[in-house]
Amino acid sequence: MRFTDQCVVILGGNAGIGLAAARQFAAEGARLALTGRNPQTLHAAAKECSALAVRADMGDVAQTHAALAEIAEALGGIDVLFVNAGVGGFAMVPEVTETFWDEIHTVNLRGAFFAIQHALPLLRDGGAIVITGSIGSLAAVPGNVAYAAAKAGLRAMARIVAKELLPRRIRVNLISPGPTDTDIFKRDASAHDIAAMRDMLSAVVPMGRMGTAEEVASAALFLASKEASFINGVDLYVDGGCLELG
Repeated sequence: MRFTDQCVVILGGNAGIGLAAARQFAAEGARLALTGRNPQTLHAAAKECSALAVRADMGDVAQTHAALAEIAEALGGIDVLFVNAGVGGFAMVPEVTETFWDEIHTVNLRGAFFAIQHALPLLRDGGAIVITGSIGSLAAVPGNVAYAAAKAGLRAMARIVAKELLPRRIRVNLISPGPTDTDIFKRDASAHDIAAMRDMLSAVVPMGRMGTAEEVASAALFLASKEASFINGVDLYVDGGCLELG
């Protein structure tokens, strides 16, 4: 097993890609700690994966800092940090408000950066950081300006962090999912709307279907593992060919 006795922290590990990754890390022997905003789903995920659960909102830097300190005290240093928590939202350029912009960036860019910064003293040399980006950072999708800008900033930030951490042999990589079948797009939607959305999203993927949370999580585990020991600073598209073949 690739992660036996390694301490793996998943920020945003209570649903979707984060939960799929938690299940896979647990199956490969990791000692897990999960954070999330929803206490019910967080504790359910932690129970399923035999993980430490620490409630924290990525948009609140103080909460993330406190969560990382609690995790380090309970489990020791961190071998793998998976920065997965994020929020979405669509608005056309004329409709973007300062509040909307800040809500997206506070979590997806500001929160992610300071989470990594606060984790650095806890990360063991030779460890790995994996960050969930998005192909939206490169695809010009109308209505996606705030989210795309945040994820593009995250991509640029990750490459610089990777360069600065070279002396410590800590690798930093991104996974950028394309359309992925998670609960996010299903919230407060009817079965008919969900089916229509799935058909619409599948139609833009050259492979003809949406990805699964498990497929994206598998890519994250690969980048976190020693199998990717010579991979650093990449943005790995897990998108069914959207960017390269679309």
